[in-house]
Amino acid sequence: MLSFWAMTMAFALITWHLYNIQLVEGNSYALRASQIRSQEVALEEFMRGEITDRNQVPLSGGYYANRVVVFPKLMQDQQKELEQLAQVIGQNSADLNKKARDGAFYLTLNLTSKQLQALQTTPPEGVFLLPVYIRYGDKPLAGHITGYLGKISSQEQFVLLQQNSAKNYNLGDWVGQSGLEYFYEQELKGTYPQRWARVALDARGRVINGEGLTVNTSAADPARLNVVTTIDRNIQQIVESVMDAHMQNGAVIVMKAGSGDILAMASRPGYDPSPARLGHSLAGRQGDVYVDHCTSLFQPGSVFKVVLAAAAIDLGMVDLDEHFTCLGANAGPVRCWLDGGHGRITFQQAFAESCNPVFVEIGERLGADTIIDYAGALGLSNQAIAGYPIKGDKRQNLAAIGERFNLANSSVGQGPVLVTPVQVTAMLNTIASGGLYYPPRLVAGVADDQGRFVREIKQPEPTSAISAYTAGVMQDLLREVTEVGVGTRAQVAQWGSAGKTGSAQLNNADGTVDAWFSGFTPVNNPQYVITVMVHDGSSGGATAAPVFKEIAEKIMQI
Repeated sequence: MLSFWAMTMAFALITWHLYNIQLVEGNSYALRASQIRSQEVALEEFMRGEITDRNQVPLSGGYYANRVVVFPKLMQDQQKELEQLAQVIGQNSADLNKKARDGAFYLTLNLTSKQLQALQTTPPEGVFLLPVYIRYGDKPLAGHITGYLGKISSQEQFVLLQQNSAKNYNLGDWVGQSGLEYFYEQELKGTYPQRWARVALDARGRVINGEGLTVNTSAADPARLNVVTTIDRNIQQIVESVMDAHMQNGAVIVMKAGSGDILAMASRPGYDPSPARLGHSLAGRQGDVYVDHCTSLFQPGSVFKVVLAAAAIDLGMVDLDEHFTCLGANAGPVRCWLDGGHGRITFQQAFAESCNPVFVEIGERLGADTIIDYAGALGLSNQAIAGYPIKGDKRQNLAAIGERFNLANSSVGQGPVLVTPVQVTAMLNTIASGGLYYPPRLVAGVADDQGRFVREIKQPEPTSAISAYTAGVMQDLLREVTEVGVGTRAQVAQWGSAGKTGSAQLNNADGTVDAWFSGFTPVNNPQYVITVMVHDGSSGGATAAPVFKEIAEKIMQI
């Protein structure tokens, strides 16, 4: 009986081992075997999945380009053929001979029309023009989100990758160093090329007669997957082009109203993630070029007044036509931005004009605990973004609003109040979405090369932050800002807009501020929530509002 069970166990182990060899590791073993008896060139820059927009279009702008592919094994007289190639392309034949020692290769240079014609007419033996997939186009998008690649440069990094992955790594492999490239390294890394050119060799390494060159442009690599973001490539392109024209330092977020999906997210200063251009794009830049301002903490200034207004209306602690008095520069403990003051002013007017003394009084009525509760309900304590596992910044601490002497400054978005542009966008989205707070989402899931989702990242469930009635009143107040208040330069022609300005003082001798405008469009049927934060601006109304307007109008036109 014992021998029967021993034989059964042995048979089961053999069956499992055969299954593992044939089905699980079969492709990998087949690749290794083919490499032993062939000379091969991968017709792609990186054996790696794509990071795409919501329609599964690569954000890197990848494209196919003809490249010079060299197979030394197909050359009868290698020295002669490489010298001929060197003359055509204007390179040193010694460099080509050095490359040839390692086997087949392709050259990354872009050919002139004359060079292309020469290689098409009389190509040297063993030289081919073949399409190679280039991962990065001239203007890759969302660099801070996608992150960049770098070679494994330390034993420590190599060991860590091997420990955390079922895939094989070698020193010198290209791996994700930041952003989604880093977070999804295990999903993105491929096992073998999906596009390749190959020459079959016999056991002695000689070309098999009659076999010639084999090219495969649709090989399967189930190990590599694509990361599908919620970004809309067209909207991301609009945002980045407008930023490059008007902003050197800051952030822009576009969110789909009625959803937490981020449609565009860009930070400046930026960098080009292409390995060939990364160093050049960073030359002379400051250290914050790697910092994503979209997820960094800043004082929101008067944008924070949205929290106080929503809380006061939700709790019935203020009427829109209630009157207050603004003494301008003579007001205390926080002066108004308007030196002469607004005089006698209603709450509705105070919101549109962003009157500081009125909101200091509203803050005193509400008290720190209520402000903290509403700020949290509106998402200003949640730094998480679904599918984008960045570390939260511990400096964000809404509880500090309740500390001694902090209430007045906090009521106008200064002092200890710190928020990210993503959080501000989600807060305004709550107003646009009828009082429901939608947690932000940046990644929809991971898909195979056929576009089928292997893993989905669901939109987190919304929570009720304020009543629908309060959200409706807030929408009207935000509309007043762009129609008659300090945000008129954010008014979107034809579709209308609503939003709030903010100007957070910096400790700069030139008096510049972090200038904010966050709002939505169209005004009667919100589709897009847009936040603009310009570092070192003059004011939210003068600096950020026009950028909002241009982005919103271009988005609506498409």
